[in-house]
Amino acid sequence: MSTRPSVARAPAGPARGILVAAALVALVVVVPAALFTGATATLDLGDTGAVVRWGLPLVRAVHDLSMAATIGLLLMAGMIVPEAPRTSRRITATRYAAGAAAVWFVTAVVGLVLSFSDLSSVRMSDPGFLEQFKAFVWQLDILRVGGISAGVALVVAAGASFTRTRTGMTWLFFLSLLGVLPLALAGHAAGSTGHDAAVNSLAFHLVGVSLWVGGLIALLVLRPLLGKGLAVSVARYSTLAGWCFAFVALSGILNAAIRLGGFGGLWTTYGGLVIGKSVCLLLLGAAGWRQRRVVVERLRDDPLARRAFARLATVEVVIMSAAIGMATVLARSAPPVAETPPQNADAAYSLTGYYAPPQLTAARWVTTYRTEWLFTTVAVVAIGLYLAGVVRLHRRGDRWPVMRTVSWIAGWLVFLYAVDGAPGVYGHVLFSMHMTMHMIISMGAPMLLVIAAPVTLALRTLHARKDKTFGPRELVLAVVHSRYLRAVANPVVAALIFFLGLIVFYYSPLFELALRTHTGHVLMVTHFMLAGYLFAWVLIGVDPGPKRWPPSLRLLVLFATLSFHAFFGVALMTGSSLLAPDFFNALHLSWMTNPIGDQQKGGGIAWGVGELPTMLLALIVCVQWMRSEAATAKRRDRQAERDDDAELRAYNAQLAALAGRGPVTERSTTPATRPDDTVTPGGAPTTPGE
Repeated sequence: MSTRPSVARAPAGPARGILVAAALVALVVVVPAALFTGATATLDLGDTGAVVRWGLPLVRAVHDLSMAATIGLLLMAGMIVPEAPRTSRRITATRYAAGAAAVWFVTAVVGLVLSFSDLSSVRMSDPGFLEQFKAFVWQLDILRVGGISAGVALVVAAGASFTRTRTGMTWLFFLSLLGVLPLALAGHAAGSTGHDAAVNSLAFHLVGVSLWVGGLIALLVLRPLLGKGLAVSVARYSTLAGWCFAFVALSGILNAAIRLGGFGGLWTTYGGLVIGKSVCLLLLGAAGWRQRRVVVERLRDDPLARRAFARLATVEVVIMSAAIGMATVLARSAPPVAETPPQNADAAYSLTGYYAPPQLTAARWVTTYRTEWLFTTVAVVAIGLYLAGVVRLHRRGDRWPVMRTVSWIAGWLVFLYAVDGAPGVYGHVLFSMHMTMHMIISMGAPMLLVIAAPVTLALRTLHARKDKTFGPRELVLAVVHSRYLRAVANPVVAALIFFLGLIVFYYSPLFELALRTHTGHVLMVTHFMLAGYLFAWVLIGVDPGPKRWPPSLRLLVLFATLSFHAFFGVALMTGSSLLAPDFFNALHLSWMTNPIGDQQKGGGIAWGVGELPTMLLALIVCVQWMRSEAATAKRRDRQAERDDDAELRAYNAQLAALAGRGPVTERSTTPATRPDDTVTPGGAPTTPGE
């Protein structure tokens, strides 16, 4: 008899009803909000018709809801909902996710067509519309990022239609989250020097809203199937929703501050929608607090609590849908802060989005600071989570080395100085400072972070799940024991990633892309940080993972990499060709008249500054080697005391037998021999060469 679990079939009516009701609420809010702000008013010049004016916000509302539902359903399938003994709730959730992703893809494509018509002022009925759309859809940034998101939606829809494994569902969940991030580049640029902050805050906002709204929709859709699993599912989602509330609130405040330009902007029509969204956020926070404090505690034992959860969750979805409706209209409305570049913008501003900093002095190495919100948030959260883990260990009576905590905090502070301080600010316009930032984030900060052993701390503090779902601990273990990590954790592979990434980046268009665009800058910092961490981890890491090479071989790889790194620095120092010449020659900095000299200075920094971390890595490997040998010697001594040197006597007997003397019956009074010693016919040990 087959024991394969059957697919759970939820009532299709309630599932469709919840999604349709949420979409209707969002659309109902779009109409008055659009009229209030004039987002769909007839344009004097180049008007493309009512279909485009009204279609864009309406399609966008359905797009955002279907995207959130896809993410929430895949999240539930892979990481939240426990599996039932006889039915597969996960497969049911994944099938729903496939349908939601299909709607996401269709609305994304329709939105691209409508957006192109709106941007180009060409009506869709124009005979040449299709040809122009094909020619320009990939050239316009706002359409290109929408196309990338649509492509992700198509892949997720196809994958969710076929996957049946927990791992596949989890991968699709993370892929669907990646599909959200490009949309942050299609929002308001905020005009002034707040562009990068606006993009970063919008990315956090979109991810937080998608997880929050999508998770709640998924819980309501799957509620008839969950049975006793509803309590644990709601409890897990409630923890995630708390994090989402914090990210949405903080990113929303930052976004509003950039686009409103002050409290006066609240009294504009744009500000009115911001106030409306803020009210929705406060109502959702209050509902979530009540859900967590009252309903979640009763779900395990009180059947009536299930109805209370459904009622309260439905109200939350209605409020969320209204907020999404207002957000779609906001995307079509002009903010109080002008989106055009300021009239006094210099060449540096047109190239990087920031005004050229003043000439670098000794004091400005310390006083210069500009917050990079994405990486600052990552650093603050990483420090907070690490400290929370240490506190949890101490509360249960375990100890954690203080120096590891100090190393973790120091590593992130060094990283923040590199991206927010003088190296990050001046690194946008000076090659030498760019190289300084690179050396810090790829060699300095990773070494401190690796010493802190974060994986070990996570495995000791995170709770294990026993219901076949991927929790944080299970995700960490899956990565640590993955085939991918086993491949890249080979010291030679890690060294190649570390060094070849350096060469490919600086001697290709990627370098100029990172200087000119925020996306390129983010990807650059992320790559060098991860590559540096991987290289340091395979050399001196103490966290669990693939089997490490002997210290002697690790030192060989380290010194070989050091040689190539020094060669790279010397090549820059002696080179006469300017890297990214179109960028640096167009800056026209009054205090920097010799870009080639600055590049050669950067080569000296790459050669000289890189030596210190390398020597420290070599020193740590040697210390670990000595400690390992000392620990091995102590272990052998204890074993010898327990068995009266049985291993030594057996070894001497074997050598004596090979020498033709027969087995040795008495323990030798000579000093203990090591495996590389030999025994003379007279019984006295001699070392090779004597």
